[in-house]
Amino acid sequence: MSPAVLTPQLQGLKPEEMVRDVTHLPSAPRVLPRLEALLGDGNSSMDEVVQLIRLDLGIATRVLQVANSAYYSKGNRCLTVDESVNRVGYDQVFDLVAYAVATQVLARPLTVYGLEADELWKRSVACASAADLLAAHTGLDRNIAYTNGLLHCVGMVVINEWASRHAPTLLLKGDDFPREASEFERKHFGFTQAEVGAALLRHWEFPRDMSEPVRWQYAPRTAPAGQAKMSGLLYVAKWLRTAVCTAAAPDYPSGEQLAALKLTPELLKGLAKAVEDRMAEIASLLEV
Repeated sequence: MSPAVLTPQLQGLKPEEMVRDVTHLPSAPRVLPRLEALLGDGNSSMDEVVQLIRLDLGIATRVLQVANSAYYSKGNRCLTVDESVNRVGYDQVFDLVAYAVATQVLARPLTVYGLEADELWKRSVACASAADLLAAHTGLDRNIAYTNGLLHCVGMVVINEWASRHAPTLLLKGDDFPREASEFERKHFGFTQAEVGAALLRHWEFPRDMSEPVRWQYAPRTAPAGQAKMSGLLYVAKWLRTAVCTAAAPDYPSGEQLAALKLTPELLKGLAKAVEDRMAEIASLLEV
């Protein structure tokens, strides 16, 4: 089957227009910037966190499921969100909610990209784990880094949903890190999934600290000054994701990119092992 060729009218589509056209994506990710703000406020309480989680039935249900997993429950079942959050703990509740969001938004096949649902979810969570570890190393905000890593390919979800209705024969299979399918996306649409993802995050009312690194993930060195370091962190997190999730090891990021984050190839190898360990732990955590 040959790839679909889009008409000039569709090629003039803008990322924001594509996002508005795809109206049936879940809005669950809106909870993440609000939760990050709550957890960053020393005056907020666990009750406020619980009330926020309760606003979304899907997230609340998933939090209950994970809190009752073998990893957390130790045989003692909890029946409410309050019990679940207290069992998991204040420090880990963001990760728990992020897993719930990922399940709702990212656990779907992307036929346009030739990706199975499990593969998309795995690369998203691996990138989130890598971004979290890198943020701990660099002193950047770990929750923001984690969210950027988790949702870095959400633009692919939008493009896939849009294409299923407007260009069902479109195929965008590309390379792996660092270009991925960006060249094919730009050829067909004039923009990449990174730009669509950033537009979606803005639509979901994410702050610039969370949307701009997603936008600049393919070219972090051209990001605005205030976003360059987090954009570079996301780029390196994608390298770690690729090293963990694929058989072929990608070329290392440039020395300039590593130096900006005070990293070396040797440190990256150690972080890749840490991401592998995290993924194994997550697999255990999600056995519900």
